[in-house]
Amino acid sequence: MKHLLYTRAPETQRQDLQNLKRMLPYIWTYKGRVLFALLALILAKLATVGVPLIFKDIVDALDNHGTSLNIQNSLVLPITLFLAYGALRLSSSLFNELRDAVFARVRYGAMHQLSHQVLEHLYRLSLRFHLERRTGNISRDIERGAMSVSSILNYMVFNILPTLAEFIMVAFILLHKYELHFTVITFATVFVYIGFTFSVTNWRMHYRHRMNELDSRASGQAVDGLLNYETVKYFNNEAFELQRYNETLDEWERSAVKSQTSMSLLNFGQGIIIAVGLTLIMISAGQGVVAGQLSLGDLVLVNTLMLQLFIPLGFLGIIYRMLKHTLADMQQVMLLLNKEVEVKDETGASELKIRRGEVRFEQVSFAYQADRPILHGISFTIRPGEKVAVVGPSGAGKSTLARLLFRFYDVDSGRIMIDGQAVNKVTQDSLRRAIGIVPQDTVLFNESIYYNLSYAKPDASREDIIQAAKLAHIHELIEELPQGYDSIVGERGLKLSGGEKQRVAIARVILKNPPILIFDEATSSLDSHSEQAISQSLAELSQQHSTLVIAHRLSTIVDADEILVMERGRIVERGRHAELLAKKTLYAQMWALQQQEEEVSDLQG
Repeated sequence: MKHLLYTRAPETQRQDLQNLKRMLPYIWTYKGRVLFALLALILAKLATVGVPLIFKDIVDALDNHGTSLNIQNSLVLPITLFLAYGALRLSSSLFNELRDAVFARVRYGAMHQLSHQVLEHLYRLSLRFHLERRTGNISRDIERGAMSVSSILNYMVFNILPTLAEFIMVAFILLHKYELHFTVITFATVFVYIGFTFSVTNWRMHYRHRMNELDSRASGQAVDGLLNYETVKYFNNEAFELQRYNETLDEWERSAVKSQTSMSLLNFGQGIIIAVGLTLIMISAGQGVVAGQLSLGDLVLVNTLMLQLFIPLGFLGIIYRMLKHTLADMQQVMLLLNKEVEVKDETGASELKIRRGEVRFEQVSFAYQADRPILHGISFTIRPGEKVAVVGPSGAGKSTLARLLFRFYDVDSGRIMIDGQAVNKVTQDSLRRAIGIVPQDTVLFNESIYYNLSYAKPDASREDIIQAAKLAHIHELIEELPQGYDSIVGERGLKLSGGEKQRVAIARVILKNPPILIFDEATSSLDSHSEQAISQSLAELSQQHSTLVIAHRLSTIVDADEILVMERGRIVERGRHAELLAKKTLYAQMWALQQQEEEVSDLQG
């Protein structure tokens, strides 16, 4: 274990330095404020270090009262010094508060920029990444990553740099006013303290990394379970989910306890070093006073300087630990930013220009994983105003066609063309503006019905949104709700039935009104009566668009201009409904089976 930690430390330190460098653009955006804050920091520390110097003069003045000073001077001089003492105290407070106020914009602006950049990057990552991610883990990493930027800036500007500035100033005073051994003791104490702190903190950091990993895992398990609340209830698995969550928290607790106990060891070691250093300094100063080489004010000055130095130095140990913890937190969000974007626009990619809306698949092959091909040489054309339907057993690759047309993935070979333009040669934004989809599983935002409807076209008028709802046969249902269009649909739209969510999806695609339409089992969650009513609306909508229909119910695609029958990633039959029935092969078998199922369902009904 020690060998593992030893070999990983340089890589971890290198990553920390890289991550700190990546923060610079966020900070340099506010370079004026940063420079002003640093100036205020230096002025505050000058005032802070000036306080014990004035206090020394006060002590010496009072100690010499009645011997080297006459009564008039003894009254005037201390008052002047007391006023200077108060002015320095006030200046220290003023410049510290100025530094805090000015730097606040830098801290929170950097958090803002990083959070925005991470979310933007997550939106750019491929569907493959989002199908594999855990929402709880990601949200926790983003939260900790944004806070880590604020924390690092806070530690640097409010703790590390002030302590360093104060150390330099104290060292200058000691070298200028006192014998060399005072400076040697101070430097030795500080260096031993820093070396001890760094070595022990690096040793115990793996506990913190493990805590972070387990914390994200526990959060992911909790969120995943709550998102699948109904599934948990269906299988009566509350105890199972709680046990899984509890096992992760048990591991987290053990790592947390080890982290805390090792921190106590570190604190005690730091206390020993500071106590020894202070004791040696005070003995030297005391000997100087007894020998008459130093005044009583010098003893007070040395003691005050050491306390002023070692108190923040004590906190510096905590700050270093927190900085390492924060860098560990930052590492997670930087790993997110380092995720390679799988589907990218080519340099200089042009906007998709829709002229007729013809869609063409040319010998398209694709595999989600190299050892498991999904599509094999798929070719077909959807001409303007035509409706092409794709049917076949589950796993045949039907929905993959829609994902490739949207360019959620790039094809392995072949190409997909729209009006003669390859989809991988145009911008993704313009491509997706031209396509509308009614997915098989509609997921809604936990917002109002109106918000979810308007999502297809945020600038649409209320009249247009209501008209789309009417065409999707959901307007009357919405009007019956207590809050109408302002009704909240719940997490993922769970307050609505599957059929109601599907009607919202249909209304959205009607509102968007793109030249190319995809219906992926668009009426699978509707009853027969609703399906007939909405199918008429969809048929009218399809007349002016190039339409790809992925269907399970064959009765919904009998009017298609061409039906593609897929099996194991290949097109095994193609033609119109009547032509395919006449062949009496796979499509005819599927049709006969569904007719029997509907007859049985009607009899049971």
